[in-house]
Amino acid sequence: MPQDTEKKEKKSSRSLTPSTIRIGKRYRPTRLDGPYDAIVIGSGIGGMTTAASLSEMGKKVLVLEQHYTAGGFTHAYSRNGYEWDVGVHYIGDVGYPTMSRKLFDFVSSGNLKWAAMDKVYDRIILGEEHYDFIAGKEEFVKEMKRRFPNDAEAIDKYMVMVREVNKGMRWFTMSKLMRPWQQKAFSVLGKKLFPDYFNKTTYEVLSSITDNEKLISVLVGQWGDNGMSPKKGSFLIHCLIAKHYFNGGYYPVGGASQIAETIIPKIQASGGEVFTYADVEKIIIEKGRAVGVTMKDGTDIRSPLVISNAGVMNTFGKLVPQDVAEKHGYLKNIKKVKRSFTNVGLFIGLKGDAESLQLPKTNLWIYPDGNHDENVEKFVADHTSPLPVVYVSFPSAKDPSFQTRYPGRSTIEIVAPASFEAWRKWQGTTWGKRGEDYEEFREYFADRMLEALYKQMPHLRGKIDYYEASTPLSTEFFCYYDEGEIYGLDHDPSRFEQHWLQPKTTIPGLWLTGQDALSCGVAGAMVAGFLTAVQILGLKGAVLAKKVMFDAPETQGELVVQHSS
Repeated sequence: MPQDTEKKEKKSSRSLTPSTIRIGKRYRPTRLDGPYDAIVIGSGIGGMTTAASLSEMGKKVLVLEQHYTAGGFTHAYSRNGYEWDVGVHYIGDVGYPTMSRKLFDFVSSGNLKWAAMDKVYDRIILGEEHYDFIAGKEEFVKEMKRRFPNDAEAIDKYMVMVREVNKGMRWFTMSKLMRPWQQKAFSVLGKKLFPDYFNKTTYEVLSSITDNEKLISVLVGQWGDNGMSPKKGSFLIHCLIAKHYFNGGYYPVGGASQIAETIIPKIQASGGEVFTYADVEKIIIEKGRAVGVTMKDGTDIRSPLVISNAGVMNTFGKLVPQDVAEKHGYLKNIKKVKRSFTNVGLFIGLKGDAESLQLPKTNLWIYPDGNHDENVEKFVADHTSPLPVVYVSFPSAKDPSFQTRYPGRSTIEIVAPASFEAWRKWQGTTWGKRGEDYEEFREYFADRMLEALYKQMPHLRGKIDYYEASTPLSTEFFCYYDEGEIYGLDHDPSRFEQHWLQPKTTIPGLWLTGQDALSCGVAGAMVAGFLTAVQILGLKGAVLAKKVMFDAPETQGELVVQHSS
């Protein structure tokens, strides 16, 4: 995340000026207006979706966010005359009435608008070669067959597999509404509902339909969207992401901060509120039931429902009393899953608009070559090895309102994976005062990411006005993840066999929401948030689901920019 960053402007001194984008109301005990029907810990898209859904059905919901701005990984920040998002680099499946689009329209009351990216939404760069992902399934297939003419049959088979896995995912998602023992029973039936490749590793599945390693390396070119290299990640999550973008990528008009900005009014409509700087110390358990939370200032806030969007590691490893977590088996359960990967980031500001600077609306996925897993292993073992992937995004080009809000300026965001072990020596140090050796190490990675950019876009060398670098410790500090994990849990095959990862916990009154309850990504966390609300509401939840999925108008929020040629 970017807030723990170094300002660099012609080698000038660093600046730690706070962000000017602050969404939500600052917490004060005197501002509480209970009683509340539900408390949500964390204002990520999952938590906000649950809160907005409950509010729609008349529930008064309090959302508590420990950061200075709401939105979780969907928030944005600005500094020195520039603005960047921290996680919403692009969203798929919102150009037509899909489940994702209907949910976004519902939680934002139709006020969240979308702009289409270029027809080429992702460019996969393997060394000196590049391959384009083109919007539209037919166009995508046509381009892949053009580049791999001898693998037409494998490409067709791949598209069928992606479709079948996504069909199976509907049943898998519905199973989250079942109790753990019911899920285990359902898994037997699932063998008939799910294809046999449903939850194998991505590489295992793709290597079964082609021996063309280059084709496999290209098809898995978005693996950074879930943080799992193809020999470790589940084919399930690969298919969810691939299908999510087949019809192109989109960006929220007005930037990522518009997501929280447009959802909060719906939460407030039933008397609820979203508080920032609201640190939850623990979840209160009385007579075996969750009955509220204790804030770090000692204030107790009571509610019959406590919904955690803080991730399972934080929920059961920190917030729930450890004797209770152990009694219910959660201390044992969280040892069955692993934290997802972390990252380093670079947030760049340039003078000039996107057109004059030749900034595209296409994301760049830059790889040293197609040996993804091997490159990750080398990098984890030795951080001086080539970066296994460098992702480059151009938010100011994607957002048609950017020039109105920041005239004559543009932004670029670069993300690369990191090993937390390389940064662990500074864990526990104070933000902004981590020492010169930390600053030098951060600058080392910033320089490497810049060089990756310049190799693809040499005309930008010398044109950068300002940049800031982030590290895994930034995510740890601002987003409350102990090892800077950005996708919650690893999305390997075993993760999707954990039946306890579901909205309803075995602790009465305590619920989970967000990416750990279903899958990573903004859309995955949002669907999980809706599922949590539906299950909490019971029969009223069925009414809500019908209203959102079937009764809502199909064009609440219109696209303002179509794909450019």
